[in-house]
Amino acid sequence: MTSRNAFASVPPGQAVEIKGLTKFYGSNGRGKAALDHVDLTIPRGVIFGLLGPNGAGKSTLINILAGLVIKTAGSAKVWGIDIDEDPRNARAAIGVVPQELNLDSFFAPRELLDVQAGLYGVPKNERRTGELLELVGLTDKADAPARTLSGGMRRRLMMAKAMVHSPPVLVLDEPTAGVDVELRLQLWATVRELAAAGTTVLLTTHYLEEAEELCRAIAIIDSGRLVACDETQALVRKVDEKKLCLTLTTPVSELPPALRTMGLVLEAPDRVVFHYKPSHAQVGEVLAAVAAAGLAIRDVSSEETDLEDIFLRLIRPGTAS
Repeated sequence: MTSRNAFASVPPGQAVEIKGLTKFYGSNGRGKAALDHVDLTIPRGVIFGLLGPNGAGKSTLINILAGLVIKTAGSAKVWGIDIDEDPRNARAAIGVVPQELNLDSFFAPRELLDVQAGLYGVPKNERRTGELLELVGLTDKADAPARTLSGGMRRRLMMAKAMVHSPPVLVLDEPTAGVDVELRLQLWATVRELAAAGTTVLLTTHYLEEAEELCRAIAIIDSGRLVACDETQALVRKVDEKKLCLTLTTPVSELPPALRTMGLVLEAPDRVVFHYKPSHAQVGEVLAAVAAAGLAIRDVSSEETDLEDIFLRLIRPGTAS
């Protein structure tokens, strides 16, 4: 088993490098394409988001990296280690936290981490049980049976369990699925602490605000193909569109034809919305036209494009924001 120090000695490079990764399921491995020639690079030391609708290929990609699924074609490296040339150490370089909670409810967290470390062949003098419990905020629950832990505590314990062998790459598969807002915020804090401690985190999530809040960069896959990959803010900036919202002093039943021609829409009797590209439209012209039509404006606000807009546009071409 590769030690923690051995991972640290690997020359600088990428956390994950994928080239032409392809996976077919079905007869003779040529049935449905779960992954179709995916190229993806994940830098070291970041929280990286992997997004896509159900069935997009996210789980297949993760399982190939973790050595649980055999790829059809292409190549993949984890922390510079080729999954074909050195599968044992490639698997040791990654820890996966699945969406399902699969903890033995009769083990206490300390016992669970020690047993898991033993399964990975980590010598007793190299085990980080206390350090990991502190990292995920469970030091005071170290000897409490797992069945007595709350849902949020169990998910944090799953993170610690996946890190007993000191993998430099940690995959979190839908870590906040089905949890309430408070627990989600707690888990966000834990993810940030893991990243601050030097772990590269690959996060899959259906919560777009979660990806936008946590991830420095994001890849989006759909039907097995990579449809976008960029730094989060750069991805948001690629859509040159904003929404102007006008609240009217006096409600109206319909807009004058001239305003409708300009593209203004009456969302409610007292709310007018205008979608526009800042590079092509002047807000002043719109406001002047509304005033010329005899409509008094009580309030003006604008909304920026967000990750949800981009996600919908990429997986459903033609979708309006």
